[in-house]
Amino acid sequence: MSDTGWNLADLWEAMAAQIPDELAQQQGPRQHSWADFDRRANGVASALLAADGATEQDKVAQYLYNSPEYLESVYASFKAGMAVVNTNYRYASDELVYLWDNADVTTVVFHGSFTEQCAAVLERVPRVTNWLWVDDGSEPCPAWATPYEDAAAHGTSKRVEGPWGRSGSHLLLLYTGGTTGMPKGVMWRQDDLFGVLDANNRKRMPPEQDLNAATQRVTTAGPRNMP
Repeated sequence: MSDTGWNLADLWEAMAAQIPDELAQQQGPRQHSWADFDRRANGVASALLAADGATEQDKVAQYLYNSPEYLESVYASFKAGMAVVNTNYRYASDELVYLWDNADVTTVVFHGSFTEQCAAVLERVPRVTNWLWVDDGSEPCPAWATPYEDAAAHGTSKRVEGPWGRSGSHLLLLYTGGTTGMPKGVMWRQDDLFGVLDANNRKRMPPEQDLNAATQRVTTAGPRNMP
Protein backbone atom coordinates (compact mmCIF):
# COMPACT_ATOMS: atom_id res chain seq x y z
CA MET A 1 0.00 0.00 0.00
CA SER A 2 1.09 3.57 -0.61
CA ASP A 3 2.59 5.59 2.23
CA THR A 4 1.52 8.89 0.65
CA GLY A 5 -1.92 8.87 2.26
CA TRP A 6 -3.15 10.97 5.16
CA ASN A 7 -1.80 10.21 8.62
CA LEU A 8 -3.78 11.73 11.49
CA ALA A 9 -0.76 12.38 13.72
CA ASP A 10 0.89 14.39 10.93
CA LEU A 11 -2.34 16.32 10.41
CA TRP A 12 -2.91 17.10 14.09
CA GLU A 13 0.71 18.21 14.51
CA ALA A 14 0.22 20.62 11.63
CA MET A 15 -2.92 21.96 13.30
CA ALA A 16 -1.09 22.38 16.61
CA ALA A 17 1.55 24.44 14.84
CA GLN A 18 -1.08 26.49 13.03
CA ILE A 19 -3.35 27.32 16.01
CA PRO A 20 -1.28 26.47 19.13
CA ASP A 21 -3.20 28.67 21.55
CA GLU A 22 -6.71 27.73 20.43
CA LEU A 23 -8.80 25.38 22.58
CA ALA A 24 -8.48 21.72 21.58
CA GLN A 25 -10.23 19.93 24.47
CA GLN A 26 -12.27 20.89 27.51
CA GLN A 27 -13.71 18.77 30.31
CA GLY A 28 -15.36 20.79 33.06
CA PRO A 29 -12.72 23.27 34.26
CA ARG A 30 -9.90 21.44 32.44
CA GLN A 31 -8.86 23.21 29.25
CA HIS A 32 -6.10 22.09 26.88
CA SER A 33 -4.91 24.18 23.96
CA TRP A 34 -3.70 22.60 20.74
CA ALA A 35 -0.13 23.14 21.98
CA ASP A 36 -1.00 21.36 25.25
CA PHE A 37 -2.68 18.54 23.33
CA ASP A 38 0.38 18.02 21.15
CA ARG A 39 2.91 18.30 23.98
CA ARG A 40 1.11 15.85 26.27
CA ALA A 41 0.62 13.37 23.41
CA ASN A 42 4.37 13.56 22.74
CA GLY A 43 5.00 12.54 26.34
CA VAL A 44 2.67 9.56 26.12
CA ALA A 45 4.06 8.56 22.71
CA SER A 46 7.56 8.52 24.21
CA ALA A 47 6.32 6.22 26.98
CA LEU A 48 4.73 3.87 24.45
CA LEU A 49 7.95 3.68 22.46
CA ALA A 50 10.01 3.09 25.62
CA ALA A 51 8.01 -0.04 26.54
CA ASP A 52 9.89 -3.34 26.32
CA GLY A 53 9.65 -4.81 22.85
CA ALA A 54 7.73 -1.86 21.37
CA THR A 55 7.29 -2.22 17.63
CA GLU A 56 5.37 -0.80 14.69
CA GLN A 57 1.58 -1.13 14.93
CA ASP A 58 1.56 -2.39 18.51
CA LYS A 59 -2.04 -2.27 19.73
CA VAL A 60 -3.01 0.27 22.42
CA ALA A 61 -6.39 -0.19 24.14
CA GLN A 62 -8.33 2.75 25.57
CA TYR A 63 -10.29 1.45 28.59
CA LEU A 64 -11.54 4.89 29.56
CA TYR A 65 -14.54 7.09 30.08
CA ASN A 66 -14.72 10.20 27.88
CA SER A 67 -11.83 12.42 28.96
CA PRO A 68 -8.94 14.41 27.49
CA GLU A 69 -6.71 11.40 28.15
CA TYR A 70 -8.75 9.33 25.72
CA LEU A 71 -7.96 11.45 22.67
CA GLU A 72 -4.45 12.25 23.93
CA SER A 73 -3.60 8.55 24.06
CA VAL A 74 -5.10 8.01 20.60
CA TYR A 75 -2.96 10.87 19.27
CA ALA A 76 0.10 9.47 21.07
CA SER A 77 -0.48 6.04 19.53
CA PHE A 78 -0.68 7.52 16.05
CA LYS A 79 2.49 9.54 16.68
CA ALA A 80 4.29 6.33 17.67
CA GLY A 81 3.01 4.42 14.64
CA MET A 82 0.79 2.20 16.79
CA ALA A 83 -2.86 1.21 16.43
CA VAL A 84 -5.67 1.99 18.88
CA VAL A 85 -8.34 -0.40 20.14
CA ASN A 86 -11.52 1.06 21.63
CA THR A 87 -12.75 -0.79 24.73
CA ASN A 88 -16.33 -0.54 25.96
CA TYR A 89 -16.17 0.40 29.66
CA ARG A 90 -19.19 -1.83 30.32
CA TYR A 91 -17.39 -5.03 29.34
CA ALA A 92 -16.97 -7.78 31.94
CA SER A 93 -13.85 -9.89 32.42
CA ASP A 94 -14.47 -12.46 29.68
CA GLU A 95 -15.20 -9.76 27.12
CA LEU A 96 -12.08 -7.79 28.09
CA VAL A 97 -9.89 -10.88 27.81
CA TYR A 98 -11.41 -11.84 24.47
CA LEU A 99 -11.07 -8.32 23.05
CA TRP A 100 -7.49 -7.66 24.16
CA ASP A 101 -6.36 -11.13 23.11
CA ASN A 102 -8.13 -10.96 19.77
CA ALA A 103 -6.60 -7.55 19.01
CA ASP A 104 -3.08 -8.49 20.21
CA VAL A 105 -3.10 -5.58 22.66
CA THR A 106 0.23 -4.76 24.33
CA THR A 107 -0.70 -1.54 26.18
CA VAL A 108 -3.88 -0.68 28.10
CA VAL A 109 -4.67 2.91 29.12
CA PHE A 110 -7.29 2.70 31.89
CA HIS A 111 -9.11 4.94 34.34
CA GLY A 112 -8.47 4.24 38.02
CA SER A 113 -12.11 3.23 38.36
CA PHE A 114 -11.28 0.12 36.33
CA THR A 115 -8.29 -0.98 38.40
CA GLU A 116 -10.18 -3.91 39.91
CA GLN A 117 -11.37 -5.12 36.51
CA CYS A 118 -7.84 -4.91 35.08
CA ALA A 119 -6.33 -6.71 38.07
CA ALA A 120 -8.87 -9.51 37.64
CA VAL A 121 -7.69 -10.25 34.07
CA LEU A 122 -4.00 -9.41 34.49
CA GLU A 123 -2.78 -13.01 34.26
CA ARG A 124 -5.18 -13.86 31.44
CA VAL A 125 -3.72 -11.28 29.04
CA PRO A 126 0.04 -11.95 29.19
CA ARG A 127 0.61 -10.09 25.94
CA VAL A 128 -0.32 -6.83 27.73
CA THR A 129 2.95 -5.67 29.31
CA ASN A 130 2.30 -1.94 29.63
CA TRP A 131 -0.51 -0.54 31.82
CA LEU A 132 -1.03 3.24 31.97
CA TRP A 133 -3.21 4.31 34.91
CA VAL A 134 -5.28 7.51 34.53
CA ASP A 135 -6.05 9.10 37.88
CA ASP A 136 -9.76 9.79 38.37
CA GLY A 137 -9.63 10.07 42.16
CA SER A 138 -11.06 6.60 42.74
CA GLU A 139 -8.14 4.21 43.27
CA PRO A 140 -4.38 4.59 43.87
CA CYS A 141 -2.06 3.51 41.07
CA PRO A 142 -1.37 -0.24 41.44
CA ALA A 143 2.21 -1.50 41.56
CA TRP A 144 1.85 -3.18 38.15
CA ALA A 145 0.89 0.06 36.36
CA THR A 146 2.50 3.40 35.50
CA PRO A 147 0.81 6.77 36.12
CA TYR A 148 -0.32 8.20 32.80
CA GLU A 149 0.19 11.75 34.01
CA ASP A 150 3.90 11.12 34.61
CA ALA A 151 4.30 10.45 30.91
CA ALA A 152 2.00 13.24 29.69
CA ALA A 153 3.53 15.89 31.95
CA HIS A 154 7.04 15.19 30.62
CA GLY A 155 6.06 15.82 27.02
CA THR A 156 7.70 18.63 25.08
CA SER A 157 7.08 20.27 21.73
CA LYS A 158 9.73 18.04 20.12
CA ARG A 159 8.14 15.77 17.52
CA VAL A 160 7.98 12.10 18.52
CA GLU A 161 7.71 9.15 16.16
CA GLY A 162 8.90 5.57 16.01
CA PRO A 163 11.98 4.48 14.03
CA TRP A 164 9.57 3.02 11.44
CA GLY A 165 7.99 6.42 10.77
CA ARG A 166 4.33 7.00 9.99
CA SER A 167 2.01 5.92 7.22
CA GLY A 168 -1.47 6.48 5.88
CA SER A 169 -1.74 2.69 6.03
CA HIS A 170 -1.33 2.63 9.82
CA LEU A 171 -4.47 1.29 11.45
CA LEU A 172 -7.25 2.14 13.83
CA LEU A 173 -9.15 -0.89 15.15
CA LEU A 174 -12.87 -0.37 15.78
CA TYR A 175 -14.53 -3.07 17.87
CA THR A 176 -18.28 -3.32 18.28
CA GLY A 177 -20.33 -5.65 20.46
CA GLY A 178 -23.98 -6.57 20.34
CA THR A 179 -26.36 -9.47 20.20
CA THR A 180 -24.24 -11.56 17.81
CA GLY A 181 -21.62 -12.77 20.29
CA MET A 182 -18.22 -11.46 21.30
CA PRO A 183 -16.89 -8.09 20.03
CA LYS A 184 -15.85 -7.97 16.41
CA GLY A 185 -13.15 -5.68 15.04
CA VAL A 186 -12.87 -3.69 11.84
CA MET A 187 -9.48 -2.39 10.69
CA TRP A 188 -9.48 1.15 9.29
CA ARG A 189 -6.46 2.59 7.52
CA GLN A 190 -5.98 6.17 8.69
CA ASP A 191 -6.02 7.39 5.09
CA ASP A 192 -9.37 5.67 4.47
CA LEU A 193 -10.85 7.10 7.67
CA PHE A 194 -9.67 10.58 6.69
CA GLY A 195 -11.30 10.14 3.28
CA VAL A 196 -14.64 9.17 4.84
CA LEU A 197 -14.55 12.18 7.17
CA ASP A 198 -13.55 14.48 4.31
CA ALA A 199 -16.33 13.22 2.03
CA ASN A 200 -18.85 15.75 3.36
CA ASN A 201 -16.61 18.75 2.67
CA ARG A 202 -17.74 20.88 -0.25
CA LYS A 203 -14.08 21.36 -1.20
CA ARG A 204 -12.30 18.03 -0.86
CA MET A 205 -8.73 17.64 0.33
CA PRO A 206 -6.09 16.27 -2.08
CA PRO A 207 -6.02 12.45 -2.29
CA GLU A 208 -2.40 12.43 -1.10
CA GLN A 209 -1.35 14.07 2.17
CA ASP A 210 -0.82 17.82 1.75
CA LEU A 211 -0.51 19.47 5.15
CA ASN A 212 -0.24 22.96 3.65
CA ALA A 213 -3.60 22.47 1.94
CA ALA A 214 -5.08 21.51 5.32
CA THR A 215 -3.58 24.31 7.41
CA GLN A 216 -4.44 26.99 4.84
CA ARG A 217 -8.10 26.37 5.65
CA VAL A 218 -7.66 26.84 9.41
CA THR A 219 -7.35 30.21 11.15
CA THR A 220 -9.20 29.47 14.40
CA ALA A 221 -10.55 26.47 16.28
CA GLY A 222 -13.74 24.99 14.87
CA PRO A 223 -17.15 24.82 16.54
CA ARG A 224 -17.33 23.17 19.96
CA ASN A 225 -18.96 19.75 20.14
CA MET A 226 -19.78 17.49 23.08
CA PRO A 227 -18.86 13.83 22.52
